[in-house]
Amino acid sequence: MACATSAKNDDLGTILPPPPFLQSLRAAQTLNPNPNPSPNHIRSLTPFTVVWAVKRFKDQSFWLRPGSGGDLPQGIEYSSFPVVRRVNSSHTMLMGDDLEDGNLGPYQERLRTFPNMHGKSYNPLIFRILMGINVRVLFVILLLALGVVFYIGASTSPIIVFVFSVCIISFLMAMHLAKWVLAKDEGPPEMGQISDAIRDGAEGFFRTQYGTISKMAILLAAVILCIYLFRTTTPQQESSGLGRVATAFITVAAFLLGAFCSGVAGYVGMWVSVRANVRVSSAARRSAREALQIAVRAGGFSAMIVVGMAVIGIAILYATFYVWLGVDTPGSMKVTDLPLLLVGYGFGASFVALFAQLGGGIYTKAADVGADLVGKVEQGIPEDDPRNPAVIADLVGDNVGDCAARGADLFESIAAEIISAMILGGTMAQRCKIEDPSGFILFPLVVHSFDLVISSVGILSIRGTRGSGAKGSEDPMAILERGYSITVILAVLTFGASTRWLLYTEQAPSAWFHFALCGLVGIITAYIFVWITKYYTDYKYEPVRTLALASSTGHGTNIIAGVSLGLESTALPVLVISVAIVSAYWLGQTSGLVDENGVPTGGLFGTAVATMGMLSTAAYVLTMDMFGPIADNAGGIVEMSQQPESVREITDVLDAVGNTTKATTKGFAIGSAALASFLLFSAYMDEVATFAREPFKQVDIAIPEVFVGGLLGSMLIFLFSAWACSAVGRTAQEVVREVRRQFIERPGIMEYKEKPDYARCVAIVASASLREMIKPGALAIISPIAVGIVFRIFGYYTGQPLLGAKVVASMLMFATVSGILMALFLNTSGGAWDNAKKYIETGVLGGKGSDCHKAAVTGDTVGDPFKDTAGPSLHVLIKMLATITLVMAPVFL
Repeated sequence: MACATSAKNDDLGTILPPPPFLQSLRAAQTLNPNPNPSPNHIRSLTPFTVVWAVKRFKDQSFWLRPGSGGDLPQGIEYSSFPVVRRVNSSHTMLMGDDLEDGNLGPYQERLRTFPNMHGKSYNPLIFRILMGINVRVLFVILLLALGVVFYIGASTSPIIVFVFSVCIISFLMAMHLAKWVLAKDEGPPEMGQISDAIRDGAEGFFRTQYGTISKMAILLAAVILCIYLFRTTTPQQESSGLGRVATAFITVAAFLLGAFCSGVAGYVGMWVSVRANVRVSSAARRSAREALQIAVRAGGFSAMIVVGMAVIGIAILYATFYVWLGVDTPGSMKVTDLPLLLVGYGFGASFVALFAQLGGGIYTKAADVGADLVGKVEQGIPEDDPRNPAVIADLVGDNVGDCAARGADLFESIAAEIISAMILGGTMAQRCKIEDPSGFILFPLVVHSFDLVISSVGILSIRGTRGSGAKGSEDPMAILERGYSITVILAVLTFGASTRWLLYTEQAPSAWFHFALCGLVGIITAYIFVWITKYYTDYKYEPVRTLALASSTGHGTNIIAGVSLGLESTALPVLVISVAIVSAYWLGQTSGLVDENGVPTGGLFGTAVATMGMLSTAAYVLTMDMFGPIADNAGGIVEMSQQPESVREITDVLDAVGNTTKATTKGFAIGSAALASFLLFSAYMDEVATFAREPFKQVDIAIPEVFVGGLLGSMLIFLFSAWACSAVGRTAQEVVREVRRQFIERPGIMEYKEKPDYARCVAIVASASLREMIKPGALAIISPIAVGIVFRIFGYYTGQPLLGAKVVASMLMFATVSGILMALFLNTSGGAWDNAKKYIETGVLGGKGSDCHKAAVTGDTVGDPFKDTAGPSLHVLIKMLATITLVMAPVFL
């Protein structure tokens, strides 16, 4: 393979030899006074000179080598790419006045073309049906639907009406954000063509992936239906006349609705990201502040829809069951038992989120690893270089892995937390004989309704221009943190108001204040988690800089330093979670709420309120998370369309900030998952006691079978993580082989004479990721069911009642603890490796292309499946284990 030689230029770093187009430009120098033009001088040629050079170039007999084009038609003229790149560009995390205000110097429009990779755009079936309906008819249908929803809500509780109203207003707010983002320009034609290619790849993969997930969901729904048709019923269900058939169909309907809503949440996350990326790229040509604002508002649209759907979905389900079953009427179900019918919704959301995160994570990281290993390490070309055949697959992966999967992940987190808190609130209200328990049951819905309001304020606080009082340069991370601080302050105020409104009771007049303090514990915990993760993953702090320094002595020391950093980073979060759980529990215990025997009963509900406090800013946190992949995609589009270096510097700054925000939101996610799993575990024990009709308050791990269940739970976490990482490794190997093949068979790629086959890499990654996601996903679903059934049978023959339920409880407990620690390690170490590489790319320790940089790229490659595949999947796994045991609890008895 012919290798391009390089020449040094003091101003621009490494300059590749010019392709025929630039040779034609240089031949045009007879029209210019400078006999030895530099590349900068070539950029400044007059339009007349450029046109003359283009005509010269078209007259040349420039043909592709026979057989080197693969599936490309021979004899077609391919315009060459501009090749001037500054390799060791030094930029800072601060946005200077020139970047913020768009004073980037004269922007010279150059003649560029890019292969049109745009295919037929895809819209889901439901969207195509809606778009085919007359607007007036659609408006009437929408009004009727709203009328029915509000009628059901009014028949249930005024609180439900309030929740419906806030959710609908938040959807209108999201539509405003989407309209504002889509009104921005898409930049030059080459940017739009690259964005179209990314959009086609993302939508094609989404369609195939969710088609596979839908088939598995329908199969699992049939299994659930069969199990519930033959399971035992609770005394409450018997007294209310709710038989097995009704319970079975209610659970299956809730499961399918949760799965559908989780899928929609994922699609919304992807839909906005593939349209916002090119607009951020275009805005970066004018101002860094404008690019930041567009990325944030695009992420805000997705966050508002995801959180709003989670809240309104559960509210509609609750209100529908309330009206249909005639809850609280004589001879019917009590309102305190109603939340148990919603567990299917949480299981459906968890099921889809797990496979979305696995498939999307395998896709994005396999493409990223393959592109980096061959492009950056072997060929020495920049990140997102158009010559890299895997670059489109990499950019598609940002959308299906970081946006679609994360939307489904947070949707599932909120749904699981709301349902578990509603179950615990109803149980506590029943034990304390509270006259009107609706406030304790519906409190989580109100908290997240206020979350939509305060997060909207935080999102809108980020503006496209600096305030009049701002001076000098400003860090983009500081701008996002200021919006988060505004959201946190408003969360404290609204949380206190919500507890006074809904949790005040005459039986314990000070209980609402105790629960308000529990919420404050949760909010503070979330803030500390964000800060801890930022400390370990942002290159402004010592840990990442130490990791970067370790790269200077080789690849091995980089890996050792990254692993040790990840292991160390588990300590502080665990201490914070421990303090939060104990503090919230005892604040709840001392609230004054007691049962009929005078025993305090508010402890578990206190931890539930703390979890709600932690997630009370979830919409803004998801906004920061979505910001990362949108900025990353924008940088790729800028690189591929060969925009001026100053534009790439802006997107590099935003991309580095996006890496930190993604890492901090993962820390937030695992912290909330830890608290939510504790709630779900408590709800599982309550449900087992209800079905078994005997107390089930303790799990004795001194019993050998129970201890074995704990070992199996811990093993499940490690085996699942191993399979997720190995799936990325196997898929990345296929990408590496394909990229190497193209570079060998098409030597003209490196000289911009032949177009890479991007579609081939996209197809390889898509098919492999769908194939590889099945095994770890099936392991997570089948394991707790199989363990529970096996030990139930064993307990039956050994005379140990409830052994199956006890072993599953132990498995759940150990898996939660192991999963929290493993996820913290994987997320933080991966994020630190990534930002250590970014830190070196700013020009320190030799900058891009140095041996230190190559070692950092190796670390980043190792960390990719850690932070974007196995780590985020564990967030979902530990909550899905809890929801699946809640749904399947009768099978273990």
